[in-house]
Amino acid sequence: MPQDESVSGEREQNPDDDAAAEVRPDRLVASVVPAWLPRAYLLAAATVAGVVITFWGLMRLRGLLTVLVVSLFLAFAIEPAVNWLAARGWKRGAATLAVFVVVTVVLVGFVWTMGELVVGQVTTLIKNLPRDMHSAVTWINSTFHTDLSVTDITDRTSDISSKLQSWALDLADDVWGIGTTALGVLFQGLGVLLFTYYFAADGPRFRNAVCSLLPPQRQRPVLRAWDIAVEKTGGYIYSRALLAFCSALAHYAAMRVLGIPSAFALALWVGVVSQFIPTVGTYLAGALPVLVALAHNPRSALWILGFIIVYQQFENYVLQPRITATTLDMHPAVAFGAVLAGAALFGATGALLAIPVTATAQAFLAAYVRRYDVEIPPKPEPARRTRSRRRAPDAD
Repeated sequence: MPQDESVSGEREQNPDDDAAAEVRPDRLVASVVPAWLPRAYLLAAATVAGVVITFWGLMRLRGLLTVLVVSLFLAFAIEPAVNWLAARGWKRGAATLAVFVVVTVVLVGFVWTMGELVVGQVTTLIKNLPRDMHSAVTWINSTFHTDLSVTDITDRTSDISSKLQSWALDLADDVWGIGTTALGVLFQGLGVLLFTYYFAADGPRFRNAVCSLLPPQRQRPVLRAWDIAVEKTGGYIYSRALLAFCSALAHYAAMRVLGIPSAFALALWVGVVSQFIPTVGTYLAGALPVLVALAHNPRSALWILGFIIVYQQFENYVLQPRITATTLDMHPAVAFGAVLAGAALFGATGALLAIPVTATAQAFLAAYVRRYDVEIPPKPEPARRTRSRRRAPDAD
């Protein structure tokens, strides 16, 4: 009995042991795991799922987003002309349609002229191929003291011609793929035209609809950025059009003096391609007139090549700074880097849109970023050297 009473007394004295024995596993887990950890796991999983779904949607809608971006910047480009017509009493829809008609006529005229040039030059080249080949072989033999003949060159180029024929046959067999690609390009072009028309015709309404979703303190920077984008994009297009006109006029005069055939088409090619294709446009523009002149008169080809180089320097240092001073003031290194970055990110579309996008960003930063004068500390004056004079020895 005394032993049982001591045991019961110990149990009464230690009630925590019974409570510890009665603790369930779920209560133990709840006491060890924080209550916020499951919610954090769910939030992280939802965030990852949202990022994956957003990325998947952007990849699926990449074509539509490209069409919208191109349409928006084309609308920015023609909106100054639409605003100019609207300020003189035109309705915005009619003004936008008039600008569209003018741009379409210019593009169709350019394509038609270049098509005639290509067909005419290819026909002339095929017709004069035997004579030109004989003249080339004669010049090579007399210059390099070789003993070539037209038959040797024909045999050596037979492999190239057979490869070209097989490539042409493979291309002709893939008519369905070519037709599908052409249909897709045509559909995207129509989409660009449709969205560009709506963005330009309903520009103020679209701008107000976007700004109505923002608080009043955010509306002013958005409207300012919108105006800068319209100003810089339109200025880029119009300054390039003026430079293209000057280039075409100068090269047309030079080609007429040198007697190069298809002078108008070649001058139009030089003017448009050199101004509207970034970075490599100048080389592509100058190569075609040199090749056409080379097929007719090598001396004329040298003269036109020299004229293209001289005019390019005149345009870079005289015309372009004066024309683009108020529309698109951008350092050539910045423009070149922007084109490379745009091409790396978005291909040909990014290369074409890189310069107006960079000009817009540069103008926006210039409007909202404060700059300070650089204080150059004064240079310390050089220490003056003192020459030690030798004392004359004392006379005894």
